[in-house]
Amino acid sequence: MFSSLTGMLRSGIDVALVLVGLGVVLQILFPDALAFINADVAGNLIDLINQFSGAGLIGVIAALIVVDQLK
Repeated sequence: MFSSLTGMLRSGIDVALVLVGLGVVLQILFPDALAFINADVAGNLIDLINQFSGAGLIGVIAALIVVDQLK
């Protein structure tokens, strides 16, 4: 039961990562392509990275935990 649940969650995370990557590429190549969802994908990603880096050692540990969970 838990293996099927974790498999579904892992698949959902994989799809979300692909969509984020696609959003960043589309925003770089076609700046107005994502106007219909009113989102700044690259800006939000940069803000997230800045929050991790601004938190010092705790931010580094949190970033490592996130990266480990995505493997």
